[in-house]
Amino acid sequence: MQENSVLARIAGVNIPTNKRVVIALQYIHGIGANYANKICESVNIAAERRVNELTDAEVIQIREAIDRDYMVEGDLRRETAMNIKRLMDLGCYRGLRHRRGLPVRGQRTHTNARTRKGPAKAIAGKKK
Repeated sequence: MQENSVLARIAGVNIPTNKRVVIALQYIHGIGANYANKICESVNIAAERRVNELTDAEVIQIREAIDRDYMVEGDLRRETAMNIKRLMDLGCYRGLRHRRGLPVRGQRTHTNARTRKGPAKAIAGKKK
């Protein structure tokens, strides 16, 4: 059992040391519960192990597995942004919805959609 005084750093993210490995990996953008479990299986790390119990070699194995098999953090954000920009440049319906800041996937906008539209704006002379 090795006590890491330095945080484990994987894919440019400081991983919390006192959490289980499967949970800590989910702090990386692009890795959810399913991918975290697959990574732990591929590196042969038990699900109940904690990050501060990992050896340096195991951390390096995890880092290499993520670099080899998954698109995470900056690359993933860039890819997503480029996909949205492509839709906007095409002028397709989804691109127009992105451009106007409205829901893209067919949700109603008469009520709700506040996350996408922002805080409600008062309309002058509406109430009578």
